[in-house]
Amino acid sequence: MNIVKQLSRILFGLVFIFSGFVKGIDPWGSAYKFTDYFNAMGFEWMLWAAFPLGIILAFAEFAIGVAFLFNWRMRLFSWLGLLFMAFFTPLTLWIALKNPVTDCGCFGDALVISNWETFYKNLIFITLAIIVVVNRNWFADKVKSKLPAIMSIGVFIVYFGIVYYSYNHLPIFDFRPYKVGTNIPEAMSTPDDAPQEIYENIFYYKNKNTGEVKEFTEENYPWQDTMNWEYHDMESNLIQEGYEPPIHNFTIETPDGEDIKDFFIYDENYVFMLVAYDLFKTSTKSQSEINALAHWAMDHGYSFICLTSTLPDEAMQFADTNQAPYEFFNCDEITLKTIIRSNPGLLIMKDGTILGKWHYNDIPSPEEVETEFINE
Repeated sequence: MNIVKQLSRILFGLVFIFSGFVKGIDPWGSAYKFTDYFNAMGFEWMLWAAFPLGIILAFAEFAIGVAFLFNWRMRLFSWLGLLFMAFFTPLTLWIALKNPVTDCGCFGDALVISNWETFYKNLIFITLAIIVVVNRNWFADKVKSKLPAIMSIGVFIVYFGIVYYSYNHLPIFDFRPYKVGTNIPEAMSTPDDAPQEIYENIFYYKNKNTGEVKEFTEENYPWQDTMNWEYHDMESNLIQEGYEPPIHNFTIETPDGEDIKDFFIYDENYVFMLVAYDLFKTSTKSQSEINALAHWAMDHGYSFICLTSTLPDEAMQFADTNQAPYEFFNCDEITLKTIIRSNPGLLIMKDGTILGKWHYNDIPSPEEVETEFINE
């Protein structure tokens, strides 16, 4: 029985640490997920709280996980763990039933599971939390030194340092489809042997004699019996999802709506791609460095473009105000937020492969680009 108690505590702690860590190193990703939930639930008035709630939720999970793992102050944290699960278990049931978002975001982008899988996972972990709460005094009595407290506080300090760094630069681990090393054309392709979507068709035919509308399957619908039945309606239900490429919604559109992404993702030369999902919210603190790099790139025959979801006329106004020498093209806002957690952020590609990504606080100089890529 003691083994069950300890395993419950350790497993609960490890999973909460993992969940809190992967969300903590990607604070903007957590904020975007809260934004998705608020929009789906009609809570647009709560959008202002998306970022702070993302930070708080990630740290709450991480702190509870650390306390469980190190057996620190279990009389308090065992109840916090149970309260956490008591709130999120019914919430994830509602999400599984209503499906307001397709990805719950419980493990950030590091591990994507379905809404029903999330609910079943929570049933297991609320059980583990109950076991720990029932035995909280037993755990507390096992602590004979200050070591658990010292280790927990030390881990918290490291955690805050990593989160602060990830906020001011880029996440230290990139779990998204556009990470460095990804070849975009390959990530957009579908293998020949990939699973296909499978649908179940249900047919409704009306009996000409009785007026009754009856349900049939593809195996027994009376399409040949035109004397007694006439077609009434049909519905298709997806029973097996097909393969979806990691990148499936990437476009680069001109102001006229023409998708010209192939021109850039198949370019054998270097392509500099500035990503600014919203020019009204973009930081201009590094604009002079961006402009200098753009001039250098274009002088050397390299493409330098900006992708944004801002309307073309407004993009032109931004270019005039900030003396931006590069062209602006349109892309979906969610896609741009997925590409890089910085507004603006910079990518360098060659042959469709992402070679480097930078936060606006770390825009490289032409000399740094030459040293790292051109003259390697």
